Amino acid sequence: MTGLTDHWETPQKILVILAHPDDPEFFCGATLAKWARAGHQITYVLLTCGDKGFNPTTHPEMTTEKLCGLRHVEQANAAKVIGANPPLFMDLPDGYLVPDLNLRRDIVREIRRHRPDILVTCDPQNLFAMYGINHPDHRACGQVVIDAVFPAADNIAYFPELIEEGFKPHMPREVWCSLTNQPNISVNVTETWDTKMKAILEHKTQVQDAEKLIERFKTRRTADSTDENPRYEENFRVVKYS
Repeated sequence: MTGLTDHWETPQKILVILAHPDDPEFFCGATLAKWARAGHQITYVLLTCGDKGFNPTTHPEMTTEKLCGLRHVEQANAAKVIGANPPLFMDLPDGYLVPDLNLRRDIVREIRRHRPDILVTCDPQNLFAMYGINHPDHRACGQVVIDAVFPAADNIAYFPELIEEGFKPHMPREVWCSLTNQPNISVNVTETWDTKMKAILEHKTQVQDAEKLIERFKTRRTADSTDENPRYEENFRVVKYS
């Protein structure tokens, strides 16, 4: 597996559509940071604000409304570390995402609005992740984004009401699916791994023990790494349309 980014001879518009705050950083933050360093324009659209990402037993003072506000701020800070634009939120209910036609229309609207060259989401086929069962929102997000890309985003016959709103058809050239168990692309992100970790640590409501998290992520280095020369990769399933 080899990276594809070397053939991008001009700055690319990259749209990242994922389910929750912190998904961009956890799933592919080092790649996003690498792209930002190279001068590409990165925009996040997050479907929820992650308002259920707390344990009521250990945090009885927390509410979904309060957490939603905190996670907006955390994600904005993390995006700044990565080098992305300020994040955009759809603020759908956390944990309840369903890849239905209404949400597909909303995603087609965002694709047509932002008109990305490169679209990043996550793999809907990944039922199990390294931490256990993959969150259903992750799978629903990946499914609805892929369904929006094809056949709808570039076809005037789908969701004609979006044409009336002023959103003309558009097809990204490449779709990058993160959090996949069937990658066909590996990106060397050793130089931006520390940036990824700094961005993750901005999600303070989600990080209970920063030192333990950092140590856990060190185990994700490649098999040919050493303590003196660690090497990190992020993997994707990439589909090209041109």
